Amino acid sequence: MIKLTNLDKVFWPEEGYTKGDVINYYQSIKKIILPYLKNRPMVLNRHPNGILGKSFFQKQIGAHTPSFIETVNVEHSHKIVTYLMVQNIETLLYVANLGCIELNPFHAQVMNLNNPTYMILDLDPEQVSFLGVVEVALSIHALLEEVGIKNYCKTSGGRGLHIYIPLAGAYDFAQSQNLAHLIGIIIESKHQELVSLARLPKERQNRVYIDYLRNSRHQTVAAPYSLRPKPHAPVSTPLSWDEVNPKLNPLDFNIKTIPERIKKVGDFFKPVLGPGINIEKSLKLLEKFI
Repeated sequence: MIKLTNLDKVFWPEEGYTKGDVINYYQSIKKIILPYLKNRPMVLNRHPNGILGKSFFQKQIGAHTPSFIETVNVEHSHKIVTYLMVQNIETLLYVANLGCIELNPFHAQVMNLNNPTYMILDLDPEQVSFLGVVEVALSIHALLEEVGIKNYCKTSGGRGLHIYIPLAGAYDFAQSQNLAHLIGIIIESKHQELVSLARLPKERQNRVYIDYLRNSRHQTVAAPYSLRPKPHAPVSTPLSWDEVNPKLNPLDFNIKTIPERIKKVGDFFKPVLGPGINIEKSLKLLEKFI
């Protein structure tokens, strides 16, 4: 049994949501979220005193981790780090009890940490309305649909959107990033007043930044259905492409609405973990747009 503590501690002061609410949320969606976490090293984003308290990222797992938790050693440039993996509901509740409002798994699984199972385009607005993000997402979707590249969208849980392309671990991070970069170049050329690939924030003001560099080894992004430590307890939520329109409001997807939504619409993101695209073929098809 997992010892759950301080369940009445308020994590969202304005809304009154507690640590117990976080644990109950993850308990209620365990079957949906666990496939996106399993066999992936996890960076723990801990908010032990809620969203307004001091937070910190934890990679290295302590020596007194419970025996039911699986770990993996990952080699970084100057050291080896032992990461936790969320393999089951017990570990999911354990990390939630540590104050992990947000869940941040690797893009790759332990079977091959050099090869991501998906590619991500992170659309991040710099002084741009969310309508601009939606416009860019739809442009990317139209491009990918035209060349037959499978693509799936979710809210970031913040001000942006994430677009995923399944790779099934068939390619390395350099190939994944190359594909993301090429897509970004094409979309930037089509929307020069709205889109930027510039790394420095001061150089991409009033534009939507397409962060293709998210496709790097050891990078993490909030998992599908992960809570975010932000006001109103938003959830990074998979969408149907029909939902990506000017009426889209990311705050509609939150700790209270997601369990019922899943019952009604299921999981739009399942194919992300399925068969991947052919990157070589996709690059050739995309090159004609440069």
